[in-house]
Amino acid sequence: MIIFLEGVLDEKEPARAVVQVGGVGYEVLIPLSSFDRLPAEGQRVRIQIYDHVREDDHLLYGFMTAEERRVFILLLSVSGIGPKLALSVLSGLTTRDFKAAVSAGDAKRLSAVQGIGRKTSERIILDLKDKFGPPEALEAEAAPLANDPGSIKTRDAVLALIALGYKRGEAEALIRKVLSGADAGALDVEAVIRKALAG
Repeated sequence: MIIFLEGVLDEKEPARAVVQVGGVGYEVLIPLSSFDRLPAEGQRVRIQIYDHVREDDHLLYGFMTAEERRVFILLLSVSGIGPKLALSVLSGLTTRDFKAAVSAGDAKRLSAVQGIGRKTSERIILDLKDKFGPPEALEAEAAPLANDPGSIKTRDAVLALIALGYKRGEAEALIRKVLSGADAGALDVEAVIRKALAG
């Protein structure tokens, strides 16, 4: 089984790449997220591989990060999800956004991916919700806050409340209330958390 390919990037297109290793060109099917990270043609590249072998088929699926490969394999464990659909999910969502949607049970967000209907998205959530460890789930829960003003302080405070048992929506509301106060700029994360817990 091929785990990775390391060689020269001979060709690249949004859905495929050709990697030359020892004089042999390997065609690799990739998601858009990996295409964006590929170097220029002619440069050296290392691609994580999922080696898909069937009686009448042998395809290589490639990823620029181990996390993309891991999420791809998790998606293949869901009934009704094949490699093509799993690749489509990774082309439509970053791994962080995917984990955030699964952790939050957001079927609507998953359904926005081409080829994923409501029933399929619900099955993905049901099958994969417990596959992400607590730290990953917490990080994914806080991911939608990345573009907020003062996002680092907000994210850290929200993560702390989630770790204490609050749901993401409740935690966000409490922290935003504290950060909307006149003295918000002077508060460090610990002070924000204390004020949020005090109500």
